Amino acid sequence: MSDTQLTVTLSGGNVEDARAVVRALEGAFGAPDQRPSEEHATVRVATFTGEGTGDAGEADAGSLSSPVTVTVQGTPEAVRRASDTLTRSFAARDEGAVSGDQEQERQLLLQP
Repeated sequence: MSDTQLTVTLSGGNVEDARAVVRALEGAFGAPDQRPSEEHATVRVATFTGEGTGDAGEADAGSLSSPVTVTVQGTPEAVRRASDTLTRSFAARDEGAVSGDQEQERQLLLQP
């Protein structure tokens, strides 16, 4: 797994909320390989494997219409960058993390 490979799983909110979360991550990770698009899905997934600008600053992601639970999974560095980016872009509460040998998973609750 490269340092920039990241899987983002989103639940809650609508497809526009999921897209706002993905827009927030694009500065740090580049365009996603897979975007959330299913209008009636209860869980949406986005994957990033490209090189971003490395700029984890605030992106104009937009606002959320309702709370969204986001799980980011990847290398510890990718998860840290994603968590930092999301907590700067949205009101976020850390819901915990799990670490493995070479991967980490973190869950955040993003509030409107």
